[in-house]
Amino acid sequence: MLGKRTLWQNCLLALTLGVVLFFCLFPFIQILSTSLKHQFDWGNPSLIPIKLNLKAYQELLGLGKGAEVPIPETVKRLLDNPLLTKEAKEKILSRYRSTRDVFPFPRFFLNTFLLSVTAAGLSLLLAVFGAYAFSRLRFKGRSVIRRSILFVYMVGGVLLMVPLYQMSVKVGLAGTVWGSLFSLVLIYIIQTLPVSLYMLGNYFRTIPFALEEAAATDGCSRIQALFLIILPLSVPMLITVFVYCFMIAWNEFLFAFVFLKQYHDFHTLPLALQSLFVSKNAIWDRIMAASMLTLSPVILCFVFIMRNLTRGLTEGGVKE
Repeated sequence: MLGKRTLWQNCLLALTLGVVLFFCLFPFIQILSTSLKHQFDWGNPSLIPIKLNLKAYQELLGLGKGAEVPIPETVKRLLDNPLLTKEAKEKILSRYRSTRDVFPFPRFFLNTFLLSVTAAGLSLLLAVFGAYAFSRLRFKGRSVIRRSILFVYMVGGVLLMVPLYQMSVKVGLAGTVWGSLFSLVLIYIIQTLPVSLYMLGNYFRTIPFALEEAAATDGCSRIQALFLIILPLSVPMLITVFVYCFMIAWNEFLFAFVFLKQYHDFHTLPLALQSLFVSKNAIWDRIMAASMLTLSPVILCFVFIMRNLTRGLTEGGVKE
């Protein structure tokens, strides 16, 4: 039996948790603060902006007219020069046009969303059948396969990147944009399927087998029992696994960089943010606003599944 902690121990624990929480949350607070600051306020160490700036968010979300830069009078007089060619005038005017199209956030958001939802849905579908087989069926090698299913996490993505890309090139997938997207979906499924099987398998084992026996008595097949009994009782965990797979695909950068770098219109948000950061349009409030908008779905998803995520990792660990 664990003894009670003293007052000093409680204070030390609270202080330690506070320091850890501060270091975890400070980068996100800094991102939000910088995204709301004007250019003259970027050097201010205070996290509270002197004057609130929402232009970057309006520009990215298409709510405003974009950041219009006024054309100086000297430039206007230069444009009136009849000796100036049309190409030269167009090049000069391009510097003073709206910056809305510099970073088309809605397009990149849609690319990332569709790719993540597709990969998460397919991973969940495969995990349902695999986890049910591990938790209910008896076959040779079941224990070995179940214990070794997490072996994929022992090998880093950097080591797998070159072989997987070479395989895609040899089968002709990496040569087209749709083939590259298909390869990415397969890679995301490989990355998320082991944990999905582990979480769903633990959860399925907590459902009494007597319910399936009763369904079998009523004439249901094993597949019907899965869809009519097991899955309705597992809706919270199914949502949790889907959101987990979605977050992994949403944040992935390495494989998206390799497969989609040459297809700018199909960039995902992490890849697009990296391209924006090294471009001539790298303005801090725009970069931080785009980063904050990219983080928002992940934060919301994590808050939503946090309780069920812990539950799925622990349930089934103790036999009664």
